[in-house]
Amino acid sequence: MTETANKLIVVVLDGLRYDAARKYLGYMEHLVEQGQLSCYKVQSELPSLSRPLYEVLLTGTPVSRNGITANHLVRLSREQSVFHLAVAANLRTAAAAYHWVSELYSSAPFHPVADRHQHNVLKPIQHGSFYFEDHYPDSHVFADAEYLRAAYDPHFLYIHTMNIDDAGHRHGGESKEYEMAVRRVDGLLATLLPQWMEQGYTVLVTADHGMNANGCHGGVTPAERHVPLYAFGEKVLSPEQEIQALPQLRLAPLMCYCLGIQPSAAMTKEGLPPVVPPAPQPQEEASALQQQW
Repeated sequence: MTETANKLIVVVLDGLRYDAARKYLGYMEHLVEQGQLSCYKVQSELPSLSRPLYEVLLTGTPVSRNGITANHLVRLSREQSVFHLAVAANLRTAAAAYHWVSELYSSAPFHPVADRHQHNVLKPIQHGSFYFEDHYPDSHVFADAEYLRAAYDPHFLYIHTMNIDDAGHRHGGESKEYEMAVRRVDGLLATLLPQWMEQGYTVLVTADHGMNANGCHGGVTPAERHVPLYAFGEKVLSPEQEIQALPQLRLAPLMCYCLGIQPSAAMTKEGLPPVVPPAPQPQEEASALQQQW
C-alpha cells in the first residue's frame, strides 16, 4: 500500500458532452484502448445547469431535495457533501475550482479579493484556489491544483475547469472553438495524469453537463445531459455499467467509496455498482490474521 492509498482526484470539465469527449480526448481514449482507463456514459440530473449539478455531483442529492435549483441561487449547501464527509473522517481536502464551488461549500457570497485563496482546516474545503472569470485558463486551474496537491497533500482534490463551457456558450457545442477547448484539456491531462497514476491516486474525470449546438444547456436532450466518466484506479464500476448511462446521483457515493469513507444517509445507494474496497493496511492484515488464530 502506497502513501497515496485512499487518495482521490476528481476532475470536472465543465460543459463537456459525452460524444465530444470520445472524439477529441485522444490521450484519454488511448488509455481506454490500453485498458488503463474505463469510460462510462453518465446522464446528468435536471436541470442540466452548472450550479445545481455541482451540488448533485458532490452531495448525491437531487435538486428537489437540495434546493439548488438554478444558477442564480447563491447560498451555502445544506447537504453533506463529499468535502464535509472527508473532513469528518479526518481526511484533508482541497479544490481548485470556479467560485460557485466556494459559494456552496466554503462561504457565500464570494468576494474576489478576500476569497481567491482560502485556507481553513475547519471548513469542508480546507485549502482552496477559486477563480471567478469563465475564461480563466484551464492551464492555470491545473497549475493551481498542483500547487495545492504539493503543498497540502490532500486526500480529496477537486479540480474544476471552465474553458470548454465558455467556448460552448460563445460558439456552440459543435463548433471549432469548442472542439479546440476539449483538445487543449486533453493535452493538460496528458501532462498530469501519468504522474497521478504513477503515484497511486484514484482519478475520476467527468463533467457536470453537456452543450448543444446553439451554445445552450439546461434541458433534456442528450447533447445537454450525456457526459463522460473516465475512471482510473481499482475497477470502480461493474461491467454492466459500461452499456448503459450511469445516473449522475451515483457519483458522490462513488467518490466516498474511492476515499474509503461512508456516504451520507441522503446519497443514492440503491443499485450502486460494487466498489472494490481499499486493500487493508499492513497492521490491518496482521490484526485479521490474529483474529483468525
